Amino acid sequence: MKIAKGQVDRSVDRPDPAVRLYLFAGEDESASRALAGRLLAALKAEKEPLTGAQLKGDPALLSDSASALSMFGGPRLIWVEPAGDESLSAVEALLSAPAVEHPTVLIAGALKKTSALMKAVDAHPAALSHLSYMPDAANMGRLVADLARAQGLRLSRDVADRLAAAASADQAIVRQELTKFALYLDASPEHPRELTHEELDLLGADAPDRDLNRGGDLALSGALAELADELAVAEDVGSDAIPMTRSLQRRLLQLVPLRARLDSGQAMDTVLTGIFWKERPLVGRMLSRWSSARLAQALSRVAQVERQLLQGGTAPPQAATLGTELIQLARAGRR
Repeated sequence: MKIAKGQVDRSVDRPDPAVRLYLFAGEDESASRALAGRLLAALKAEKEPLTGAQLKGDPALLSDSASALSMFGGPRLIWVEPAGDESLSAVEALLSAPAVEHPTVLIAGALKKTSALMKAVDAHPAALSHLSYMPDAANMGRLVADLARAQGLRLSRDVADRLAAAASADQAIVRQELTKFALYLDASPEHPRELTHEELDLLGADAPDRDLNRGGDLALSGALAELADELAVAEDVGSDAIPMTRSLQRRLLQLVPLRARLDSGQAMDTVLTGIFWKERPLVGRMLSRWSSARLAQALSRVAQVERQLLQGGTAPPQAATLGTELIQLARAGRR
């Protein structure tokens, strides 16, 4: 059945044990992913990832995974991303099973109104669906303010708008940023604190004089010449190396599920529907250059770089460590 907008928070933060399947669809995939993350946290479960392409090739895989006992006895959440109508047979098998041990969440993009998957989920009492729409500028500001209030943060409208823009309207990133600020200010719903532009200048994702996303984006786009110019500046700001690396990791984590959707046969325009409109051309270029296998390799390499940076502090040579990796990524992105 469909979850109304006012009921979705309760459904994911206090999940009903009788619900065995959640379908989060709609053009705002970051919002769907954020809801699934909250569900994972509420269940205190381990994430078991699957893809719609896997379920298409093996429709019994979903019900088998949801019915299997955990090796270590803890709860699991079967996380299917990307999911679409190719998952229908697997979902029908799951919903018709006598019982399951673990719930399933499906992250889908903008499904058609005639989607057989949506109809099957809406018709079953043990399955819930919710559609997430891209918020306009006014709604995004209000959403950020609401999320901040839950963290014990008070902020003005212009601070909310700035935070939303810095996160490219990605709700998952907004939540991460707000959690960081709440920890920094020692804020809680019982002891709220004011979040101002001063804290954003100090810790925000949109550092005023440096775009920490730019180096990674240039590398993944294969723009070697522009990257060299960017690194000439970064060499003087070794303290940026760790936040730049984490920004690159966030971008790679954004690309992985999008690339999987392309691999499953979805068109580029469909895959990009849930991306903030200003970033669609950039993300499209990256997806055309990087396969799923190469994205996985890049994530592994960047994780190693992060470990090296954390062990070595923030001295200027750290920028060179990151710079070497960015150059290698840019060369790979030109192939």
